[in-house]
Amino acid sequence: SIPGYSHILGMTGVIAKRYVPEGGRIYDLGASLGATTLSVAQQLEHLERVEFVTVDTSAAMTERCANILAENLPKRSITSLCSDIRHLDYQPCDLILLNFTLQFLPPNDRQPLLEKLYQALRPGGALIISEKIHFQDPRQAQLLYELHHDFKRANGYSDMEISQKRTALEDVMLTDTPEQHLQRLLTTGFSFASQWFQYLNFASFLAIKGDC
Repeated sequence: SIPGYSHILGMTGVIAKRYVPEGGRIYDLGASLGATTLSVAQQLEHLERVEFVTVDTSAAMTERCANILAENLPKRSITSLCSDIRHLDYQPCDLILLNFTLQFLPPNDRQPLLEKLYQALRPGGALIISEKIHFQDPRQAQLLYELHHDFKRANGYSDMEISQKRTALEDVMLTDTPEQHLQRLLTTGFSFASQWFQYLNFASFLAIKGDC
């Protein structure tokens, strides 16, 4: 139900190629079944030594992710952790993937997490964030909200399924505006932050840690 999801996955891999060196380390936070890691690994086939670390709070999801990645990437160094990303001890890394995960954290926990991730990134490292977003302009917000539901219907979702999902996420997913995302990244200390993708009310952002 995420418009443009395949494009986000594909381009995340392309971006990763610019920032992950030989011997690099990548964190995939909120990894689910490892789709983002698989996309990135495909683009990094030219590198022999890359360490992938996937993290999810669900033990069942973590186990399934580990099995999928082991089957598809048998020669890669992969660690799958069941953990709360806010409490993890991060090792120095070159790329952090945070796709559709930040939006489920309490708003007051988002800045501290980003600061923790920033400290873990090596100079020149990158953070990729993908999120559902909302807009300050009420007309824009309403139109894209309705178009997202039209998108779901066009892809086979019934009105009941759409309503049930909206109810399930109502109190657990609190979205930010694009401006809030970018300001938070710059406040954290990233030397560069930009939105690189938007499809309806879904967006992706890239932040780079300066070289010094």
